[in-house]
Amino acid sequence: MLRIAVDFDGTLVENEYPDIGKPKLFAFETLKALQEKGFRLILWTVRSGKELDDAVAFCRSNGIEFYAVNRNYPEEEWDGSITRKIEADIFIDDRNLGGFVEWGRVWQLLFPGESDLEVEKQIVKRLRRPPFWKRWFSKGK
Repeated sequence: MLRIAVDFDGTLVENEYPDIGKPKLFAFETLKALQEKGFRLILWTVRSGKELDDAVAFCRSNGIEFYAVNRNYPEEEWDGSITRKIEADIFIDDRNLGGFVEWGRVWQLLFPGESDLEVEKQIVKRLRRPPFWKRWFSKGK
């Protein structure tokens, strides 16, 4: 099972540290699709204390529960006093060489032969409201 370490500020959300920025386009939808494919997601961030708790809660409210947070596995004993590199197969971070490539490109890099059309369909379905006439005529039902 592949492990993907994902940064928070500037990668999942716009960088507004220590506040939480707006979610990056397709970030949480892509992470959900990766989890459905069996990837283990690790939140890998410089945040600690309340700021880390807020980031984890924000991700949870957007449907993402990480396998581990700033650890290699959930049971790992670590006092959290220093930031360290996580053992992962893939790192997704805005500080990599060339900068962050955006979430649609992440999907294409991970699955070059597979269309991200299904992910896009799920996103559009969640965002799309029924046409006005359907909402109007279904009020009486």
